Amino acid sequence: MLLLGIDNGLTVTKAVIFDASGRVLATARRRVAQSMPHPRHVERDMADLWRQTAAAIAEAIAASGQPASRIVAVAATAHGDGLYLLDRAGAPLGPGILSLDSRAGRVAEDWARDGTAAMALERTGQMPHASAPSAILGWMRDHEPERFAAIGHVLACKDWLTLCLTGQIGTDLTEASTSFTDMRTQGYAPDIPALFGLGPLPLPEIALPDQIVGHVTAEAAAMTGLLPGTPVAAGLHDVTASALGSGSYAEGVVAIVAGTYSINETVTRKPLTDPRWFCRNGITRGEWNAMSISPASSANYDWFLDNLCTNDGSGAPLHEQAIPQIEAALAQHSTALFHPYLFGSPHGPQASGAFFGLRGWQGRPDLLRAVVEGIALNHRHHVEALREGFAPGYARLTGGISRAPLLAQLFADALDMPVTTSPVEEAAAWGAALCAGAGVDLFASPRHDPRTEAGTTHQPDPARAAELTARHALLTDLATALTPFWPRIEALGAP
Repeated sequence: MLLLGIDNGLTVTKAVIFDASGRVLATARRRVAQSMPHPRHVERDMADLWRQTAAAIAEAIAASGQPASRIVAVAATAHGDGLYLLDRAGAPLGPGILSLDSRAGRVAEDWARDGTAAMALERTGQMPHASAPSAILGWMRDHEPERFAAIGHVLACKDWLTLCLTGQIGTDLTEASTSFTDMRTQGYAPDIPALFGLGPLPLPEIALPDQIVGHVTAEAAAMTGLLPGTPVAAGLHDVTASALGSGSYAEGVVAIVAGTYSINETVTRKPLTDPRWFCRNGITRGEWNAMSISPASSANYDWFLDNLCTNDGSGAPLHEQAIPQIEAALAQHSTALFHPYLFGSPHGPQASGAFFGLRGWQGRPDLLRAVVEGIALNHRHHVEALREGFAPGYARLTGGISRAPLLAQLFADALDMPVTTSPVEEAAAWGAALCAGAGVDLFASPRHDPRTEAGTTHQPDPARAAELTARHALLTDLATALTPFWPRIEALGAP
């Protein structure tokens, strides 16, 4: 028996076929084009997203060498937040809006000033941010009123893919909680859209992530190679899927994903609120996932490699070529520091990335070191908040950065806590596959993961941890000092 997990990120959609033990049999990827028609707008064509995902599924089935009849269930995960709208006929209403989109930053700032955000924190467990569905809909109400008036259904990214597979409109418990659920009841409440001035909204029915919500249609089967009638589970938000698939979905653990976003999360049985984290629904009722996040992680490293590094001709990927340079820089004293805010920050949408402490005798290795330290210390900013609220004892790290032992050790030193790297391949897709498997009784629940690999644990070095604590304090003080200047810097780029 096989399972298909679909993992749609911000630039790539993946289809991964697993056997019942969690072994990856085949993975196929397709790039999904983004468009940026205006500053702060980050969008994608919804029909193209489905076409690319369908093509990836067909390729994965072919590459697995197994007949599609062996696939017993499917589930999708995808980036959370953002917005994927349908009209009243069930067709896409404009392009999908990604979670990197920040057009609604001013809306979120206005709500923070007028008290709306504080009321939202108490009711929904989170303060609205630039890519929250609530904020984007508020922006659309004001700037695209005709589109707002034509909304027939409000979906998330993975809900659109589930609709394309099954013809059924709905969402799951985790995704429903991005803006409009009551933190305590974990269901919709009519006063919450009204809190944002949005009026009644056509929100989708909520299912548990492992609930079978439909079956592959004949049309979807023709595009993907799946058999018509294959069961499809509701799936879940990718942040939660990554934690589940990496074995990190548990109390007492911080699950860290170092990707485009700095994702830091821990499970709790008691809903607690704080402006520094989102208190969102877990995979079952009576559980919550406290997420402290910002769009300020390894995408900064990728940007540096792509724009400021040259290939040495060895044939190795740039990120592998950079490791010896970082290692050499770590062996020396350095004044170089970096705010990893190229794509966003935990300090609001106007904060921008910057190097500090540069000297003429420093070179690329020092800058690379500053970048990766800045990324790790931004994760510390979030983890410290979670430690205050939930006292987790260790962290589990996933994401491309975790594959380099040097950088995993850097995270242990920066966080000053043990960090275990997960050996799981395609953690988010496996989290979705666990839900699919539980939906057809292959597993007792999504938490009954048959994989038992422990991973590698990195203990913090006391001397390095003390040094990085001092650097973190300095970067925090710099962020505070720069707060009044960021809007002035941002204004320089205004048309």
